[in-house]
Amino acid sequence: MTAAPDLRYPTGPMPTPLTLTPEARAEAVAAIRALPAELRAAVAELGESQLDTPYREGGWTARQVVHHVADSHLNAYARIKLALTEVNPTIKPYEQTLWAELPDSRLPAEVSLNLLDSLHARIVAVLEGVTGADWERQWTHPAQGRTYTLDTLAAMYAWHGRHHTAHLKLIGS
Repeated sequence: MTAAPDLRYPTGPMPTPLTLTPEARAEAVAAIRALPAELRAAVAELGESQLDTPYREGGWTARQVVHHVADSHLNAYARIKLALTEVNPTIKPYEQTLWAELPDSRLPAEVSLNLLDSLHARIVAVLEGVTGADWERQWTHPAQGRTYTLDTLAAMYAWHGRHHTAHLKLIGS
């Protein structure tokens, strides 16, 4: 008997490689570039009532997922810039579950979709300007007790976008 899929992680676990090949790096940046349009397309498949439907029992609603992606990727943008301008900065973690309960999580999804369009243009512009050893620049996540690289960040956020787009598709299916 096959085990039921884990709806929390429809695309599998988050990767945390310290180094990427140039091809894997280009794929990660391409995924980050594509996310706003892919997320927008997934939202377009949902009716208004589905936006307030959780993707799984105990999970966030589609609307909360969209706003969470914007919150998370705002943090990613800051982390990229910190890693490129400071020596092994310790980033500021945030309570994503509490953020998802704040009043702005009830705004129309379009607010965060518009934000992601502009935000991802900036993220991609920065990442496309990174060369050579700068991909190895480190940053530390104090809550996880780990040090990562800019390569790690690119892989993580490429995954993060696919991960939450898959959540929205679970609601629409």
